[in-house]
Amino acid sequence: MQVLKFWNTSKQKLYKPDYRLIAKCASSTKAFVTTPIYYVNAAPHIGHLYSTVLADTIRRNYILHGKDVIMSTGTDEHGLKIQQAANKRNMEPIEFCNQVSESFKTLCKAANVEYTSFERTTNKHHKEAVKALWNKLLLNGYFYKGKHEGWYSISDEAFYTNSQVQEVIDEKTGQKIMVSIETGQPVEWTSEENFKFRLSAFRDRLLEWIEKNPTVIVPSNRRNEVISLLKLGLSDLSVSRLRSRLQWGIKVPNESEHTIYVWLDALTNYLTATGYPWLKDIKNKDAFPPDVQVIGKDIIRFHAIYWPAFLMAAELPLPKQILAHAHWTMGKQKMSKSRGNVVNPFQIIKKYGADAVRYYLVRDGGLADDGDYSEEMIQTRYKKDLIGQFDTMIHNQILETANNFNNAFEDREFSKAYSYVFDMISQANKYFSDNEPWRLAKNPEDKERLDTILFYSLEACRVAGILLQPVMPSKMACVLTRLGVSSDKRYFKDATQFDLTKRPLGETDSVLFPKLTMT
Repeated sequence: MQVLKFWNTSKQKLYKPDYRLIAKCASSTKAFVTTPIYYVNAAPHIGHLYSTVLADTIRRNYILHGKDVIMSTGTDEHGLKIQQAANKRNMEPIEFCNQVSESFKTLCKAANVEYTSFERTTNKHHKEAVKALWNKLLLNGYFYKGKHEGWYSISDEAFYTNSQVQEVIDEKTGQKIMVSIETGQPVEWTSEENFKFRLSAFRDRLLEWIEKNPTVIVPSNRRNEVISLLKLGLSDLSVSRLRSRLQWGIKVPNESEHTIYVWLDALTNYLTATGYPWLKDIKNKDAFPPDVQVIGKDIIRFHAIYWPAFLMAAELPLPKQILAHAHWTMGKQKMSKSRGNVVNPFQIIKKYGADAVRYYLVRDGGLADDGDYSEEMIQTRYKKDLIGQFDTMIHNQILETANNFNNAFEDREFSKAYSYVFDMISQANKYFSDNEPWRLAKNPEDKERLDTILFYSLEACRVAGILLQPVMPSKMACVLTRLGVSSDKRYFKDATQFDLTKRPLGETDSVLFPKLTMT
């Protein structure tokens, strides 16, 4: 049988195939992964959980390859929306921010997300980093004062041109209002003097950067979107607001009448996480720039145009990859409180467990296209993939699976990557049941064949457990512990070859994935 092709029955020796699997990401010993910092005007939702879990899964996968990884996440706490939300609740802005920011930390804990840096834009060291970046851009000649007129969206914290807005009828009031075509958020005409950044000077450099690095923005439809925006041309960017309009933010250095624009403030967090401006804390200086920056598609313009332009202007290296995922819908409709189709991430984690939810999000979440959330699909994944496959013995052909998994993961095709593992498990289950080892155990003459079947079954469990660690860290730790796999033998390189050492098996006094109790 094919599964026995590495087994020499005459010599009773297992041959190791020479699979020289080197990850595309393994060119250096360090890696830096980021999530966006989340705006604290509302509680965490499923989209926040998806971004965070995706980043943590990538972080854990780097660890499988022996990398020293840092991961940053955090909260974006300045801006007019925060100022207004706090006023509405009769709270001080910082009190409001403390409350909501803590809920994002709680979500990370519930989802078993491990970060090395939780950045808040209200932290002192972040403010110092923002001012340092501001002064660098000013010194390099990229700021000037000018009058800015345009359609401003409080919700988006962004200005729009005439071609980027349209008139619609407000569903609630029946009145005509202007909204952003891109986001659908209301806009109002604003005219004021502020500092502007010479964004227009970076159009050609940004196009060259993207064209020379085909995977710097993924998936490809998001890359094409950015290229189209750049080819339309870039206008200089407003990077401050008058403090008479916006007090809740970082003051422009030596300019008491201006507040730094929230996006310049927020984007700097990725530098803050490494100790920028690296005067005292240089521990993580060499981790910059980020290897992967996970964001939602709605903020691609800020991360793939503004952010690299700021870095170019500051003479800093650019991110290696921006992964802009799609959104989650329900019933093919955008999630919103008014429709009553918002998913509470804390509730689904409590119901299904962190690992099962993590697996569902990464396996079925949309990258190029929106993913449609469905509890039925979570249950299907739980019952078919997790209960149906991992609570029975699994078999082999894992070395090819490891290679396929790694290639798909590095191409950021997460659903494809995990389908390789579970397709293998499905085939392995069939092989195991077809060979009926319980029958072979009754006949001493069948011991050699029985040993072969059991060896491959345990090896398949071991290697699958290693590959699935990034997305289901807790459950796979249980699998590997039960198999007697030591902590220093749980890396990707260990999944590319058979383990011939004899290991004591651990206790299996509980079911890995208990059956769901539906209410």
